[in-house]
Amino acid sequence: MLQKREDVRNVAIIAHVDHGKTTLVDQLLRQTGVFRANQEVVDRVMDSNAIERERGITILSKNTAVTYKGVKINIIDTPGHADFGGEVERVLKMVDGVILVVDAFEGPMPQTKFVLGKAMELSLPVIVCLNKIDRPEARPKEVVDEVLELLLDLGASDEQIDCPFVYASARAGVASYEPDTEGKDMTPLLDTILDYIPAPEGDPEAPTQLLVSTIDYNEFVGRIGVGKVSNGSIKVNQQVVLCNHHDTSKLIKTKISKLYEFDGLKRVEVDSAEFGSVVAISGIPEIHIGDTVCSPEKVEAIPFQKISEPTIAMYFMVNDSPLAGQEGKYVTSRHLRDRLYRELNTDVSLRVEDTDSADCFKVSGRGELHLSVLIENMRREGYEFAVSKAEVLYKTDERGKKLEPMEIAYIDVPEEFTGTVIQKLTQRKGELIGMTPMQGGNTRLEFNIPSRGLIGYRGEFMTDTKGNGVINTAFEGYGPYKGDLSYRPTGSLIAYEAGEAITYGLFNAQERGTLFIGPGTKVYSGMVVGQSPKTEDIELNVCKTKKLTNTRSSSSDEALRLVPPKIMSLEQCMDFIDTDELLEITPTSLRIRKKILDPLLRKRSKIK
Repeated sequence: MLQKREDVRNVAIIAHVDHGKTTLVDQLLRQTGVFRANQEVVDRVMDSNAIERERGITILSKNTAVTYKGVKINIIDTPGHADFGGEVERVLKMVDGVILVVDAFEGPMPQTKFVLGKAMELSLPVIVCLNKIDRPEARPKEVVDEVLELLLDLGASDEQIDCPFVYASARAGVASYEPDTEGKDMTPLLDTILDYIPAPEGDPEAPTQLLVSTIDYNEFVGRIGVGKVSNGSIKVNQQVVLCNHHDTSKLIKTKISKLYEFDGLKRVEVDSAEFGSVVAISGIPEIHIGDTVCSPEKVEAIPFQKISEPTIAMYFMVNDSPLAGQEGKYVTSRHLRDRLYRELNTDVSLRVEDTDSADCFKVSGRGELHLSVLIENMRREGYEFAVSKAEVLYKTDERGKKLEPMEIAYIDVPEEFTGTVIQKLTQRKGELIGMTPMQGGNTRLEFNIPSRGLIGYRGEFMTDTKGNGVINTAFEGYGPYKGDLSYRPTGSLIAYEAGEAITYGLFNAQERGTLFIGPGTKVYSGMVVGQSPKTEDIELNVCKTKKLTNTRSSSSDEALRLVPPKIMSLEQCMDFIDTDELLEITPTSLRIRKKILDPLLRKRSKIK
C-alpha cells in the first residue's frame, strides 16, 4: 500500500547559469546548522572541483542534505550550462519538486526554459525563487509575469501555474514572501519547501526498487551509484538484481556491500534506508546510470529517459610534434585511451570511440565547453596530447537528406553593437528571428543558427561587443543542412624552421600579422606562431639572427621594439584553430600547429 514519508523532502535547484543556485544552497547549509558557528567556509562550497571554482560555474550535479523542523531535505544542486544538460535531465528523476531560481533583473533565460521544460514533463511542482532581489536594477514584478508566461508556454497544469513565489537575496542570506518586504533569513524558503513540495510516496512492504540517477567515482571504492529508493527498503548485504529499462538483456545478480545517506556535505554510512531516501551504493562495478536495483523476487526496471545525444566531436591524438614528450607525464596512446574511457565512468553525455589509428580517439560531447573542461582536467593531471578542430555530428533523415544540429542563440548587447553582431551571425548562416529592446539601452537578439556557426564565435563576439555582450545558447534539435561555411577569414603565420624565437626574427615577423609568441619560445617547422590578416598562410623565419660585421653591433638589437604577443586561453585556441590545424596540449604549453608539418607536403595536399 502506498504511504507518504513526511520526514523527508527531495528537491532539485534548477536555473540558468549565474542566477545564484550554488550560493543559495550555501545559505541553506549555513542557516540549518550544517557548519559550526565558528567554522571557516569557502563561498560556493558545493563547487568542489577546481575548474568549477575558477570559472564560477557548476559542472556536476551535487547532493547535499539539511534538516529543518525535524524534516530531512535532500537538495540537489544542478548545472546551468546547456553543455551539462544531461546532468539536469537525470537528477530530476530523484526529486519530488524543484526550486526554479530566476535572477530578478535578467528574468527567464534560455536555459531556464530548458530545465523548466524537463520538470514540466515529469509533472513536478515548482517553487519560484526570485534571487538577487537586492540588485539596484531588479524588476521583480515584471519578472514574475515573465515566469508565468513561460509556464503557460510550456503547458503547465493549473497547480503548476499556482506555484508559490519567494523573493530572496542568496548573497545576503535572506528571503521573504513579498518583493517589498525585507527578510531576516532563509526561513520563508525552507517553510515553502515543507508546505509545497510533496513528501515522497512509496510502498514500504513492496520489494526493493531504486533507480540510479547519477554516478560518482572514487579511486578507492570505484563506481558509486546515487539514486532514490522508490519502493520498499534497502539494506547492507542484501542480494539484489541490476536491470535496465533500455537494455532488457542486462540482469546482474549482486549484493549491496556499502550504503550511504547524505548529511550536509558528507556521506554517512548506514545499514538500511527506507523508500523516499536518496542513497549512494558502492561496491558494484557494473552499476550504470539508468539501472534499477531490484529485489530478486520482483525484477522490474523503472522507466528512464535516454540521455541526449552528443552534437559535437573532436579527435584526441598522441602528440607527435618535434617537442613531444618533453613536458607531459602521460604521453602514450595507452595513457590517453585509459584516461578517456575512465571519464565515461562519470560523464554519461560523453562518447569515446576508437578509430582506425591506435593513436587517435574520437570524443563526442554536448558542446565546446563540455569538451574544453575535459581537456583542461586532463592537462592539469599531467597528460600531453593533441586535439583537432571541433566538428558537429551530422545525421540523415529517411529521404537521405543531410541534417545538422541547430541552436537558438539569445544575445543581449548594447544597441551600438547590434549591427556588427547581426552581420557576423548572418555570415555564419544564422537567421534573426526576434529583436526586442531591453532596459538600459540593451537589445535582445534571437537567432536560429547551426551549431557549427557558433564554433569559434565567442571570442570574436567578446571583441566585437567590447566585453559588454552576453550570449546564451540552447540546443533546438536537428534541421536541414545550411550549406558550406568558412570558419576563419584569416590565415596563419607559420614558423619555417626549428629553433628558438629571437627578437630580431620576431621584429621582422610582427609586421606581417599578430604574433602569439615572444622571444625565447621554442618553435618548430609547421608551428603556428601568429595570425595573418590575409586569407592565405605566410611562412616566416622567427629564429633569424642578424649577421654581425664591423659596422653592425649586437647591442643595437636591444633597441628593437616588440609588440607584446597575444596570449590565448585554451578556449581561444580551440576557437582559433582551423580544420587543417591541431592544438598541441601539454601541462605547461598550448601550441597551435599544422596537421602536416612539412611545407612541401602541405602544399601538395592543397593542390589535391
